[in-house]
Amino acid sequence: MSAEGTVTQSHAAEGGTKAIMAALSANLGIGVTKFGAWALTGASSMLAEAIHSVVDSGNQILLLVGKRQALKAADTTHPFGYARNRYYYAFLVAVMLFTAGGLFSLFEAWEKFQDPEPIDSWVWVPVVVLLVAMAMETASLRTAIREANEVRGDLGWFEYIRRSRSPEIPVILLEDSAALAGLVFALFGISMTIVTGDGMWDAVGTALIGLLLLTNAIILARETKSLLMGESVTEEDLAKIRGAFAASPLSDVIHLRTMHLGPDDVMIAAKVGVAPGATIDDVAAHIDDAERRIRAAVPAARLIYIEPDLRHALKEPDA
Repeated sequence: MSAEGTVTQSHAAEGGTKAIMAALSANLGIGVTKFGAWALTGASSMLAEAIHSVVDSGNQILLLVGKRQALKAADTTHPFGYARNRYYYAFLVAVMLFTAGGLFSLFEAWEKFQDPEPIDSWVWVPVVVLLVAMAMETASLRTAIREANEVRGDLGWFEYIRRSRSPEIPVILLEDSAALAGLVFALFGISMTIVTGDGMWDAVGTALIGLLLLTNAIILARETKSLLMGESVTEEDLAKIRGAFAASPLSDVIHLRTMHLGPDDVMIAAKVGVAPGATIDDVAAHIDDAERRIRAAVPAARLIYIEPDLRHALKEPDA
């Protein structure tokens, strides 16, 4: 991100790893206890939550794999590098959350609606497990919030998730928030089942968890699809790039295109007007100067292509 008060994308990447590890540690521990509670009570809400934790753990592993794969050096097959792996694996997270999490929970809820059963043994176990899980998820979410605050500047939370070019922290924020909400739904369904003796409430809690996961998956898929398609730099970074051109001898920008190849890898292509009669040596020196200014303003600008041209009497529209 490049809003006022934010830090570099590399810091965002480091913070993303911290948030992923915190969430993974929490989900592995929580998942085991949830499966134990489900085995003792047969509560479908506990099974849905256990699967939720397993899916989240798998998702965090996918994010770590994506970060590692993105570090591969460019080659002849992928001359622009592998940075977009981080977007690809974030998209897989959305698919996993939708299928393995949301659809499974709705299927389990449907089964429970067909044959609702009360919770008549070990009734205190799921309640204790859910309360402990809430405490652990809250700690994980606090880590993600702390790391997000380092990079989001003055942006609101929804705007930060929508505009971030680094997928890890937004994904963890959505996952942890959904996990906490899912635990509340599970606690509601199980508590009502215990109080009323009607297993239908357990099915309701399970269905709510499923709908929550589907909603979260759709939001994630929408945002990561946009990143995979190739998003431009933020408005703040675009202003910095234009400012760098304006301060250089190549201030006459005819066309300017930008694209994030990855969170820390920006490609810039520009056509600029040069004075008639300018020598090749002059143009080359001016291009070098502009590139230095752009990289100083936007360190993520790894690939810069500047095409010199004569500005026609009738100006072409800039875009």
